[in-house]
This record gives sequence, C-alpha cells and structure tokens, in this order.
Amino acid sequence: MKTFLLNISSPDGQVFSGQVVSLIVRGVEGEFAVLAEHAAFITNVVPGKCIVELEDGTVKNGTTEGGLITVGQNDVTYLTAGVTFE
Repeated sequence: MKTFLLNISSPDGQVFSGQVVSLIVRGVEGEFAVLAEHAAFITNVVPGKCIVELEDGTVKNGTTEGGLITVGQNDVTYLTAGVTFE
C-alpha cells in the first residue's frame, strides 16, 4: 500500500510523525479520509475521533480537540490543541 508522511503537533510538541496509509478526522464540512497522493487542501478539524492506519496495518484510534490540517503532495501536517491515542 502507498503511504504518506503524517506529522501531528500540539503546543506540547510533536505527538506523532511517521509513514501512514490513512488518516480519518472530521472537518468543518464532515468526516474525511486522507490517502497517499491526495489532492492538496487546508481545512479546520473539529473535535472528535482521529483514526490513523500505520504501514504495518495497525490502527491507532484516538480523540482530537480539533485544529488545522494541511495536505500536501504526499505529506500531511496536523496542528492540534491536543490528540490522545488509546
């Protein structure tokens, strides 16, 4: 499976950085998933679930306090007030 670089940062520092298969969060207009080679965009993220699928197939489920996400050519930066993974 194709992957992309995901960086999640909060005011306390970097929460996650690594290659992932997908990221699912809820934006202001609804839930969305980001996959490798996704079209570039920027949007706000609202509080709710945050699901990350890693390269090895492991799924990290968490909750986020919302924030701002930028999707580039093959990388995603998610700036958040906080995110907690189970």
